[in-house]
Amino acid sequence: MKPNEVICLTPVFNDWESLSILLSDIEKQAALNNEYKFRAIVINDGSTEPMTKEILEKNIDVEVINLKLNIGHQRAIAVGLQYISNEIVKELKIKGISGHVVVLDGDGEDKPSDIMSMVQKANNEIVFAKRVKRSEGIRFKIGYYFYKLIFKLLTGKAINYGNFSAIPFSLIKNVALLPNIWNHYAGSIVESRIKFSSYPTERGNRYAGKSKMNTMNLIIHGFSSISIYFDRLCFRVLKFSFISILLCSALISFVLYSRLFTDNAIPGWASSLILIALSIVVQLFSVTFIILLFQLSTRRTISPPNKKLYLDFINREKHG
Repeated sequence: MKPNEVICLTPVFNDWESLSILLSDIEKQAALNNEYKFRAIVINDGSTEPMTKEILEKNIDVEVINLKLNIGHQRAIAVGLQYISNEIVKELKIKGISGHVVVLDGDGEDKPSDIMSMVQKANNEIVFAKRVKRSEGIRFKIGYYFYKLIFKLLTGKAINYGNFSAIPFSLIKNVALLPNIWNHYAGSIVESRIKFSSYPTERGNRYAGKSKMNTMNLIIHGFSSISIYFDRLCFRVLKFSFISILLCSALISFVLYSRLFTDNAIPGWASSLILIALSIVVQLFSVTFIILLFQLSTRRTISPPNKKLYLDFINREKHG
């Protein structure tokens, strides 16, 4: 009987010490689950520090794909998924081998001990790890809370997932071709109609060193997830603007009625304030409407997904 494959995909930028520990922990999972064959695909996202030799001295197959330049961990994941879809899973399917691709970060915060539970749940759907317990500081927790709140207000959707996920081979091609995956991995899947669910996990402790993700990068990462829902965001802004216009019009009508047909005293600044608010809302509505029309007009030109885009980033002098 051919063993199912578990392909662990992780991007890395200079964090070789943590990656080595991660691979050792994946080794332990492989030893505990003999019915599965584990391998690791490491996307070297333009690291400026040399890879340590113990990376390739593991008891599981490890392949390091070197990128020509640093493109960020979201695009590195996209490159890895296209590479796996085109050059690994395609051949495994011909041989009648099934399995899963597990996307996880290499710093230890995504725990390899959760891999098998997620894989066993991911039959015909993608399974995301959902944090039920976080160990970050209070500043991060507050920032993350407001990020989820803003995301919900602007898009009407909730997002509680990171990169840690299990994708069955049957869906890997669908995921690899998503156009927004180059912008935000989890957001692109949530926005698509691909079936997914979640599995409760606890955040692990970082293996070594400090995170390369600073506050600015976190904010950009957050806005990247929101930008995927640009059409939905514009529609919600238009809806808010239209309701505000109606409200301002009602207030203006009330002020005019009070001045012309009643003896009620209306402050002079009230009329001016309402007119200013109406002017701002009308401008917001007009600009958003024009932007949305321009965005929709670009859909007249249909560009097929480029399933070979990953080749532009890979340095073919790879290790493994």
